[in-house]
Amino acid sequence: MIMKELKIPNAPSAIQKGVPLKMVLDKAAIQQLGENLRHVYKPFDKAAFARDALDGIEPLSITRRSEHIAVILRKHLPGTYSEAIGIMLKSLTPPLEKTEDNGLAVFFYMPHCHYIAKYGIDKKYNNDEDPFDISMHAQYELTKRFSCEFSIRPFIIKDEDRTMKVLYEWMKDANPHVRRLCSEGTRPRLPWAIRIPSFISDPSPAIPILEKLKNDPDLYVRRSVANHIGDMAKDNLKLALTLCDHWLTDASAELKWVIRHALRHPAKKGDSAALKIRKAAK
Repeated sequence: MIMKELKIPNAPSAIQKGVPLKMVLDKAAIQQLGENLRHVYKPFDKAAFARDALDGIEPLSITRRSEHIAVILRKHLPGTYSEAIGIMLKSLTPPLEKTEDNGLAVFFYMPHCHYIAKYGIDKKYNNDEDPFDISMHAQYELTKRFSCEFSIRPFIIKDEDRTMKVLYEWMKDANPHVRRLCSEGTRPRLPWAIRIPSFISDPSPAIPILEKLKNDPDLYVRRSVANHIGDMAKDNLKLALTLCDHWLTDASAELKWVIRHALRHPAKKGDSAALKIRKAAK
C-alpha cells in the first residue's frame, strides 16, 4: 500500500534546449521528496525541509543542488546514518522496469547518492560504527532507481579491496542496473565524477568485471563496458588494445560492437593498432 503512494515528479525524457538540467531538482522535486519521507517517517518536518532545501538553490547546478539537498537531508533526518538511510530506503519508489528511455525523472534520486557518498563512509556519522555494509546495501537498492556510479567511487578510493570484493559479486547479479554499476562505477575517468587515480595508473582491478560483462545480454551493460575501455585507452592504450584484440577470438556480433565502440577515439586519432582491430571487428 505504501509503494502506491510514493512517487517521483514527471520530467522530460531528455535534455531540452533552453531548460537547464538543474530544473529536474526544482521546487516540485524537493516537495515530493519531503512528501515521500514524511510518508514513511512521521516525525519528518516536510515544510521545514522544503524551506531549507530551497534556500539559495536557484543559482546552483544540478550537481551542487544535489549536494545541497543531501546536506539538508542530514539536518532533518535522524543523526545516526544507519537510521537515516533506513528511512530513505523505505521512501524509494519501485525499481525501474527497463534499462533504456527512463528519462530525466530518475535524477530525483541524485541527492540520495550524494548523501551516501558524504555520510556513509566515515563511522563518525554512525555512532562510531563502520557503515560500509549499510552503504553497500543502500547503493545496491538505489542503483535500481538511479545509478550509483557517482557514489560508489569514494568507497573505491578509500577502501578499494572491500568495495571491489562487493562489485565482483554484484557483477553476477540478475539486475542489469546492478551489473552496469560494476562497470560504470569503476571507470577511471567517468564524466561528471571524481576520477579514480589508482585505476588511471593501473586499471587491472576492473578487468575481471569487464571480462564478465563483455557479453552481457543487455546493451545497457555492454555499452558501459565499451565506454570503460574507452576511458582505459586514454591512459593505458596498450592494455585496452590487448584486451580488445583478445576479445576478437570467436567474438559475437554484439561483442564486436563493444570492441569498435571502445576503440573509436584512438582510431579517430589515427592509431594504427586501433584501426586494425576495429576493422577486424566489423
